[in-house]
Amino acid sequence: MFVLIWVSVLVSAVAFYLADPARFTAANLAAFINTFHTEIWFVYFGLSVIRGFTLLPSTPLVLAGTLLFPNAPWSVFFTSMAGILVSSSLIYFCSEALGFSDFFESKKPVVIANLRKRLERPTGLIFVSIWAFFPFVPTDAVCYVAGTIRMNYLKFIAAVFIGESILCSFYIFLGGSLIGYVWK
Repeated sequence: MFVLIWVSVLVSAVAFYLADPARFTAANLAAFINTFHTEIWFVYFGLSVIRGFTLLPSTPLVLAGTLLFPNAPWSVFFTSMAGILVSSSLIYFCSEALGFSDFFESKKPVVIANLRKRLERPTGLIFVSIWAFFPFVPTDAVCYVAGTIRMNYLKFIAAVFIGESILCSFYIFLGGSLIGYVWK
């Protein structure tokens, strides 16, 4: 069901763009966003939360927040982190009910088995932090596995916070500075 909604939104967006590409200039998009300044933060937070259920990485959304709100890096950081932590928590607690176990076990059984072994070691929390920090692996996979083995939730979420906050800080503060420097 989520895939159908996601594809429908993408197809609709492309159709709107193709129908009138002149409307999608940077100035028009900025004016639209400024019209709904408060509401757009709620939308951004909501997208950060539901992103985990689509198994998409947080990186594009964090970078989009950096581009949309260049003068509010701390707001982007706190909103992104809140969305990531809520999403990670929901996956941790609800992965079985959402069918992630079937998805991950059938698509990547060896990866999931290796993750389980790593998380059950005494260094499992360090592994979660490193996994959450590394941008090329899905944090949602480690959240699922941590939930299925019932890793201590507070330690798990602290490890996700540490890894993701370092990564998000890098994207928002360093990436935002680079973008500002290049576009000046």
